[in-house]
Amino acid sequence: MFEIRKDITDANTPVYTISTAAHLLGISIPTLRMYEKEGLIIPYKKESNQRRYSQNDLYRVKCIRETINRDKISIAGIKRILALIPCWDILKCTVDNRNNCLAFQDHTKPCWNHNHTTGICGTKKCRECDVYSKFAECAKIKDFLIKLTLNRNSIN
Repeated sequence: MFEIRKDITDANTPVYTISTAAHLLGISIPTLRMYEKEGLIIPYKKESNQRRYSQNDLYRVKCIRETINRDKISIAGIKRILALIPCWDILKCTVDNRNNCLAFQDHTKPCWNHNHTTGICGTKKCRECDVYSKFAECAKIKDFLIKLTLNRNSIN
């Protein structure tokens, strides 16, 4: 697949051009653009509108590709899975913020696909938010949901 660059200390640093990212992932540039259009990835965009991808972006695309090809889950299915990430728990939203949040009410797409204008997310850039940046690898999503479930079960 792709080789991790050893000189990058922050996996969220956007360093790869779209052509390099596509080459490293073994996919086409239009496929990367489609994932962006579908809201599965949020590449960094320079002032010139040129896209840059980080190591975590590559991990996210690898996860998407495996989910589609190996597990036979559609893009709509992947969006629904990503919508299960409880952003309101991760960001420690107030009950009012949570109840007024489209991501809390909707289960068809991840929180970064919503147009947040108020609350905690109203001032955040989704690409830089923990909800997006910390869950680039498939296993991290599963591990987080397991821990969250176990913690809730131990409380009840």
